[in-house]
Parts: sequence; C-alpha cells; structure tokens
Amino acid sequence: MTIPLFGGSPDEPAAKPASDATVRMRVLITVKAAPNPSEKYGETVCVAGLRIDPGHEGWVRLYPINFRELGENASFKKYDVVTVDAVPARQDSRRESWRPRMDTLRREARLPDWKRRQPWLDPMTEQTTMCRLHRGATMDTPSLGLVKPQHIRTLQIKPHPGWTPAQQAKIDAYVGQCTLFGDEDRAPLRAPRFSASFHYDCTEPGCNGHRQGFIDWEFVAFSLLRLNHMSDDEAQAQLKDRFLDKLCGPKNDVSFYVGNVAAHPRTFSVLGLYCPPRLLSRRR
Repeated sequence: MTIPLFGGSPDEPAAKPASDATVRMRVLITVKAAPNPSEKYGETVCVAGLRIDPGHEGWVRLYPINFRELGENASFKKYDVVTVDAVPARQDSRRESWRPRMDTLRREARLPDWKRRQPWLDPMTEQTTMCRLHRGATMDTPSLGLVKPQHIRTLQIKPHPGWTPAQQAKIDAYVGQCTLFGDEDRAPLRAPRFSASFHYDCTEPGCNGHRQGFIDWEFVAFSLLRLNHMSDDEAQAQLKDRFLDKLCGPKNDVSFYVGNVAAHPRTFSVLGLYCPPRLLSRRR
C-alpha cells in the first residue's frame, strides 16, 4: 500500500465531526459535475476538490452549489482555490460530503499551470485503484478518488434521452416561481445533448474493466455551446477527438477523478479528467 502524503489511511477518510459547527476550509477545486434540475434552485452542481488545510488534507464534496447565484467574488473555476464555511452533510452519509454556506464562499487563488497543480494532485493518483475503491465501497470508505487507467478501451457517446418527467417537473416548478415573482429572465436548465461513458482497465493486476458514466460539466458545456452547429455524428466525432484522443492521448499522464452515488456506493462515475503532460510527470 502506498503511504499517503498527508498521513492516515487512503482506505478510510476522516469521519465527519460529531457536531454541526461550521468549519472554514480551503479547497482546491478539481471537479464540477454537470448540473441537475432543482425545484428550489433551478439547478444544482456537485463540486469536489482537495482540502488543503494543514492537518485536514483530503477529498471533499460540496453540495449543493448553484452557480447562477454566485457573485463576482465567489464564482470559481476548476483548479481555483476557494475558502468556504461548511457543515457536515447529515443527509449524505459519505464522509467527504459537506454542505457549503454559499454566502461565505470566496475565490482565493488560482493554480494556472500543471507545475503548481501536480505537487498536490500527483500523490493522490498513487493512493488507490478503481478496483480497490469498488471492492471496498461502503459509507466508511472513500467515495472520491483519483485513479489511473492502465488502458482506456473506449469513450462511448450517444444522444441524451432528455430530462425524466420528475426532472422536468422540477424545472417547470422553478420557472413558474420565477415568473410569479417577476424574474422571467431565468432560462430553464437545458438537458445535455449527449451522454457518455468510459470503458477502461485500472492499474490493479487482473482488472476486468470498468464502465462508468462521464458526467464532467466541461463535456456537457462543450457539446451544447461549441458544437451546436454540427450534426450528431459530427459532434460525437469532435467530442471523441477532444476528450479521448487529445486529453487522454499518449502525450498526457491521464488519471480519472471518480466518485460514487450516495444511494449506491458501488456505482462510480468519472467526474473529470486529470491530464498533465507526460513530460512534466517524468521530470517530477
């Protein structure tokens, strides 16, 4: 077992505090999942990152976050460092899950290049494998991780089926509230154009392969905003070129940010890609 950089066991995240006292934390943002409909907020996003407070380092999940409501000083991107007050998410038993107090969130800094990101994140790629996460999945074991694929078999892309009736009902209810209170400019959340999944083998000997949904916001936004003039076949080819051939190509040292579903701990998704150039990784 690899000895973790920050101490403790990679197989058991720190337990949540027993009290509901607010905790101030500094988080290096690494994941912004695709938004989902919310009747109360219109849309919510699950954000994950690496807490970098001395003595408390480790993965954290911040939910819910509504990016439309963030002010200029609070809006953030992937690989920004933010400070936020949060309380343990009691309705989510996963140890890494916290509920942020959005009025306290501030963008503190940005790590603009791989040389500044890698000292924090490269050690995390050595702590576990996808097989190990899946084999030990319970509420007391990691629900977030950064895992290396030994071999990526394919990125499967297909048209998204659209919102379910339950999701559409949440959107309609939110839009109805906005209209009632004179906020008609709130556009309803668009469904993703495509859904995608990675099929890959992790680095554990004897791995039989993993097939996991790819729910990165970057993938969804790229297809909706940059490829809207293309046919489905053309757009799918462009998505594979960008997210498989280029980002996951041989020039990059690829790892997957992965996370599981609260109600189904053994169901993991690929939340995002970590792709520093391979040359930089060799120099470290």
